[in-house]
Amino acid sequence: MAGKILIVDDVATNRIVLKVKLSAARYDTVQAWTGAEVLRQIAQEAPDLLLLDMNLPDIDGIALCRRIKTHPTTATLPVIVLSASPTPEDRLAALRAGADDFMAKPVDESILMARLRSLLRAREAEQDLRAGEAACRDWGLAEPSSHFTPAARIAVIAPDRETTSLWTGALARDLPNDWIESMTAGEALDQTAARAPDAYVIAIDRAQPGDGLRLMSELRSRAQSRNSVVCVAAERGDSDTIVMALDLGADDVLPVKIAQPVQAHEAALRLSTHLDRKRMRDRKRNYIADGLRLAMTDSLTGLYNRRFALQRLGSLADQARTSGQAFALMALDLDRFKEINDTFGHAAGDAVLTEVAQRLRNCLREQDLLARFGGEEFLIALPETSLAQAEAIASAICSAIEATPFSLPGDAGSVTVTISVGVTTSHGTDPVAAALDAADQALMRSKREGRNRVTTASRSSAA
Repeated sequence: MAGKILIVDDVATNRIVLKVKLSAARYDTVQAWTGAEVLRQIAQEAPDLLLLDMNLPDIDGIALCRRIKTHPTTATLPVIVLSASPTPEDRLAALRAGADDFMAKPVDESILMARLRSLLRAREAEQDLRAGEAACRDWGLAEPSSHFTPAARIAVIAPDRETTSLWTGALARDLPNDWIESMTAGEALDQTAARAPDAYVIAIDRAQPGDGLRLMSELRSRAQSRNSVVCVAAERGDSDTIVMALDLGADDVLPVKIAQPVQAHEAALRLSTHLDRKRMRDRKRNYIADGLRLAMTDSLTGLYNRRFALQRLGSLADQARTSGQAFALMALDLDRFKEINDTFGHAAGDAVLTEVAQRLRNCLREQDLLARFGGEEFLIALPETSLAQAEAIASAICSAIEATPFSLPGDAGSVTVTISVGVTTSHGTDPVAAALDAADQALMRSKREGRNRVTTASRSSAA
């Protein structure tokens, strides 16, 4: 996971020392010593992360960080601010400016490397999401969702009630719009069965640091809490715990004395930054999921579309060939559907198609494939189903469609609808196109022989 690091320091010796350490870890490095040079290198070299000294000849490092983080093209570039004479005020100012971390010189090499790994992993995941979002936007598959920001749920987990209470109160004062709650480790794991909190703050017990790290690792491994923000609170000098936490997936390390005002404010700033990023990632994931859903489904009925159905049939054929158990295939077509459109209008036709889709769903199992194949045509594939079983299901479908008249929009009343079905089976040994043709030929026979009936494919066509 090597990346390109831009080292920014007005002292050449400092840049060289960092370059040697980073090169040993297989990072590419570029260097700059002024703010103007930083902006030029960002545009020219496209670094993956910025190590930024507080004091530059032409601009204050924090001011430069703010400029980078507020520009649309560089807002997601990770920035670690370094300072030879750090103060609590500088630390808070850097975090407010958007810095991803603030470290005192000389930096602890093991913590720096762990932080680089953590930030670059997050950046890579973010770039993947951006690529997926861009693809969906280019395809016109989804509209951007609302940017409404709900209150966040933040769970505080500490080894004793006193610490939990102090931390919960301190964070609540700095994050008044969010919901801060205390939890035990057991409650945190139980919560993942339902809706997980947006963020976890886990206090590392110095006597038993492994307990907090194991909890964090468990939360990261579970689907419900995998995308939650997970921060640990540890002593800044406890490099072993900090490095392990970051490498196991912690988003950040918070100051351990959260009850103190300055450290509480720092913890709140870090949490707010991570929660904003989580919301952005969630929006992107939802956007991509909506795009994929639209790519696979028919917009009117919500059923799978023809493209997805054909791909799924290939998978069903492979399964049948491997297991030796046939799958059944049905081609279905509404009878005299054009008359409904011509008599009552296309809105009525759309209402009928939507209700047909629902009735078809009600007749099938969860594992069955149901797709709108085009116009008033539908396709059903039934895994591990014999011809006799498929014929019985098809007859039930005909009854379900005909039994109850379809209500039409407005004052148009209702209309009785029937459906014709062609059925075949396949063991996957012949091309999918042959099975589709057999089902279609059977459907045509149903149409010719009076409609509203089920016809099975002849032995020659089903073979």
